[in-house]
Amino acid sequence: MNCENAQVTGISFDGGYAKYMTAPQEAVARMPDALDAKDAAPLLCAGITTYNALRNSGARPGDLVAVQGIGGLGHLAVQYAEKAGCEVAALSRGTDKADLAEDLGADHFIDTEAHDPAETLTDLGGASVILATAPSADAISSVTGGLGRNGHLVIVAAIGDPIEVSPMALIQGRQAVSGWPSGSADDSEDTLRFSALSDVRPKIETFALEDASEAYDRMINNEARFRVVLVP
Repeated sequence: MNCENAQVTGISFDGGYAKYMTAPQEAVARMPDALDAKDAAPLLCAGITTYNALRNSGARPGDLVAVQGIGGLGHLAVQYAEKAGCEVAALSRGTDKADLAEDLGADHFIDTEAHDPAETLTDLGGASVILATAPSADAISSVTGGLGRNGHLVIVAAIGDPIEVSPMALIQGRQAVSGWPSGSADDSEDTLRFSALSDVRPKIETFALEDASEAYDRMINNEARFRVVLVP
């Protein structure tokens, strides 16, 4: 079932924040035994989004993949790109997440406050893929110049504001800009299987089911690092 016609528990039908639920069979994905349920939960949203976007981006082992933002989406994207054999550059404002980026497998960390991200990526040879995960139009616009020849900017950050790209750069560099939503139940299974095999895990905070309101507030106020999981 594609995300554009997805039936979401708690939205399309009852079942959100529940111990038990009924789900359409086409929306169910098999979970590997090697994955704990609390680790698997974020992989069915942030995980499938970044994994599926990267594997459909054209990136190949050895290519330079830049991950813009190291949040709930980006911290998984860095891991997936590294496990796929890519050279990974992690981009974030400030240096607070530099050590984390290295621990996740990034080969380069680019502080976008201290350095021009496009120039830095160009100095590294130009990115084959830039995966935009942080919801900031200005931040995404600032990295587009770092695409290499035949480079591909893939946007998974859901923002309403327009971004700026240079048509001349796109033409001369044979570059592309696209978005990627999520995936189907089969894609979810692929994501879970790859994550189990390659030891990709989300950074999570767990809350008891009865503390759902507190967990939601922490998530919606962007205080969680990086995903909140309710444990019945």
